[in-house]
Amino acid sequence: MIETTLAFIGGGNMTGSLVGGLITDGWKSARIHVADPDPQQTERLARRFSVVTTADNRAAVKNADAVVLAVKPQVIRTVAEELAPLIRQRRPLVISIAAGIRESSLRDWLGEDTAIVRAMPNTPALVQSSATALYANPAVSEEQRNLAESILRAVGLVIWIDDEAMMDAVTALSGSGPAYFFLLMEALTSAGSRLGLPEDTARLLALQTAFGAAKMALESAEDAAQLRRRVTSPGGTTERAIGEFQKNNFEGMVLQALQAAADRSRELAAEFGKG
Repeated sequence: MIETTLAFIGGGNMTGSLVGGLITDGWKSARIHVADPDPQQTERLARRFSVVTTADNRAAVKNADAVVLAVKPQVIRTVAEELAPLIRQRRPLVISIAAGIRESSLRDWLGEDTAIVRAMPNTPALVQSSATALYANPAVSEEQRNLAESILRAVGLVIWIDDEAMMDAVTALSGSGPAYFFLLMEALTSAGSRLGLPEDTARLLALQTAFGAAKMALESAEDAAQLRRRVTSPGGTTERAIGEFQKNNFEGMVLQALQAAADRSRELAAEFGKG
């Protein structure tokens, strides 16, 4: 797969993360092409990774075995329709990371027989710690599934889902999820400061605690509920704090937040998809 030629359409942060992970994995920079209309984006990527860059989407795609559509939902239809003749001629694997845009819309724009994988990575890809869900349409071969997995695995964990409808929940949980944890870190830092800690101290304690809790959960055979119970002594400080969260319907608030994000994912499909 390292001999595969990849084209990224869009040169933003996610593309930079994926390119960095791929090169670390041994992919040749000369086989990675990035197209973006912003010269600052392409210059940054060319300088950092020595990849081939261009402002012309079609030039990037013309020899590609796999095309990663790393553009916003608002412009993906225009980009896809521009590339459709080349996609139909060359028949590369197409990987879309545009939130909410359905496989059926992509297939409508690119061609009915296009091999399409929808991917929902998240921003920890910037530090090679992403959680990515993938969905493949029936036109994707086993070799192409392996290729898609190898590309996204370069920046973290990859799982496959069989039902595309689950991508809205994936978007709500892991796609948007880093922001929820950042919000909690903000709140912990602010609360620690209001309780008298220096702000830098409160921030460092909050971040290291978040890191340690995630590491414990990943490495433990026990689920998060059991780990929580193990650090919640009856009558202790943790139990009192957890009681306040639950008194204010913490679990219900989380469910409502994820439902709102999933609803927005479906709205994006209706707004920017094929109808």
